[in-house]
Amino acid sequence: MGVSGSGKSTLGSLLAQRLGCRFLEGDAFHDPAAIAKMRAGRPLDDDDRWPWLDRLGAAVGEAVRSGGIAVAACSALKRDYRERLVTAIDAPTRFVLLETEPDELVRRLTQRAGHYMPASLLRSQLATLERPGANEPVLCLETTVSPEELCERVEAWLTRAAVNDRPRSSLGHQPLSPAG
Repeated sequence: MGVSGSGKSTLGSLLAQRLGCRFLEGDAFHDPAAIAKMRAGRPLDDDDRWPWLDRLGAAVGEAVRSGGIAVAACSALKRDYRERLVTAIDAPTRFVLLETEPDELVRRLTQRAGHYMPASLLRSQLATLERPGANEPVLCLETTVSPEELCERVEAWLTRAAVNDRPRSSLGHQPLSPAG
């Protein structure tokens, strides 16, 4: 999750490849009217986003049910959006927020070819972004390192989360993580 240009698609596709699962590009689930709106430099509002989140969430849920795990790239800028996705996915869900300095975001967006999201909409996305609360299953990462390093950090976090999500034994002992 994160604003446009933060590296969601790059990290998501790399993570899906490493995990051997399906990758879903959230941008592919926007309807033509929303894409036209963004191309015209007009930000999306909640009414534009709800059906998109429902379509993406349903697709992720289906991918999880058929493959056991899936990775998706989605801005998920507000807590309400993340909650909507979790409801639509209907499976355990975790988020990774990619944080990038605004100047770097502008640089990336102006160098990106063939995408409908103009750099002029970055300001509205940054204004919409609601930082995750402490009770949300979110890993926040600054994108100052390579996508490979980010992927390793996400994999380690997911491994720890999976260990912590396991039921406790009948003796009340929590299983140890692979790292000890």
